[in-house]
Amino acid sequence: MTFRLYPNEKTQFLLRYHRKLHKDLYNAAVNNRFNQYKIYNHKVDYFEQQNCLPAFKEVWIEYKELPSHALQATLKRVDYAFERWFKGLGKRPRFKSIRHYSGWTYPDCAGFKVESDGENGYLGLSKIGRIQMRGQAKYWGKPTTCTILYRNGKWYASITVNVLDQVFKPLILPLGAAGIDLGCKAALSITDGENHQQIDAPKFLRNAEHLVKKASKDKRRKRAPNRKKKIKASRRFKKAQSKVSNLYRKVANQRQNWVHQVAVEIVSSSSFIATEKLEVKNMTRKAKKGKRKKQKAGLNKSILDVGFGMLRSTIKYKVEQIGGVFIEVPTRQVKPSQTCPKCGHQHKKTLDIRVHECGVCNYIQDRDIAAAEVMLYWAKGTLPGLGTSLADADLTSSTSRTRKTAGSMRQLGEKKRQKSQSDFAKNKLEDVETSNSGEAS
Repeated sequence: MTFRLYPNEKTQFLLRYHRKLHKDLYNAAVNNRFNQYKIYNHKVDYFEQQNCLPAFKEVWIEYKELPSHALQATLKRVDYAFERWFKGLGKRPRFKSIRHYSGWTYPDCAGFKVESDGENGYLGLSKIGRIQMRGQAKYWGKPTTCTILYRNGKWYASITVNVLDQVFKPLILPLGAAGIDLGCKAALSITDGENHQQIDAPKFLRNAEHLVKKASKDKRRKRAPNRKKKIKASRRFKKAQSKVSNLYRKVANQRQNWVHQVAVEIVSSSSFIATEKLEVKNMTRKAKKGKRKKQKAGLNKSILDVGFGMLRSTIKYKVEQIGGVFIEVPTRQVKPSQTCPKCGHQHKKTLDIRVHECGVCNYIQDRDIAAAEVMLYWAKGTLPGLGTSLADADLTSSTSRTRKTAGSMRQLGEKKRQKSQSDFAKNKLEDVETSNSGEAS
């Protein structure tokens, strides 16, 4: 749950100061890892950096004011960045400026206290003070972690709470099943086999594009920063840049709000959802030179404006919250847009053909609705002419490849204790062997 914070002038100064200290610690940890490997060929891990925090505080005494668990969470961010880099899931970790460092995290209740029942209230932060917050949570429970964020000149608190599973699950689970096809013109084509529905793409970015272009043109006329020539940005440039950022932020908020409304509407009537597995990153890849580059750029913008990935992930977690089933159909195997939902005959169609006309069974339907029907029938196991098996479907989380086995602070503490106990046992065994060898001699 995210709440808007309203700090006074003194508290806002402390928030900025703590944000700067966490940013400096992040950069110092990144620099330490690179230097240790470059100079000494030594790979530094999270536990080594965490154990160095007491000595680090003795040199940089200003960090004694910050809670230790919050500093450990910042070091854990560095560990996640390097882990993603090693797995090939992200770029090489870089030093962050204060503009690109949004905030910090309190991994347990030791550093913060929430005075709220889920609607408005106050947030108490260690070494900072009591801050008024506004917002309303759909579900509420015991607060576990708190992340402080700074975005577009405003402060926010993202609080996670422990909620009983029974709260998410309705008394009567919706019995409906739906197939969903994502597109650019019709953002969602939904069918249950008999009733069909299409939701048009909202086009938030397209509608605000003329305002973004005008604001960007005004920004280009101001004095931009240049590090090589040691030129600082003018105040008018910063003001114009803030205007562009606010426009993009408004578009993002509109899209997020629309996605949640659509997901709630779908989940309220269906607990069995089947949709196609899409690789959005590959779909929005830039075209090479001379291959309809301008048309491909427009298609990429339309895909990102709808938010395919956000739609899929939001529907997925809302269905799983109520105890439903979410299935991603293997697109390359089933080929929903090329397959007839009535007879299973496959016929290749180009993107400009928007109507499905089967030459075998003479079934005529909108192309997107027909694709949604194919995915629904495949997930149910009733698609004719094509063997279906849920073993081929993707039932894993989209972030399963990026998570480590020891992700939480509690698991890290347990792992650290296990490591220290094993080292203690090893040293004890060496002492026994030494004493035995001495007696034998």
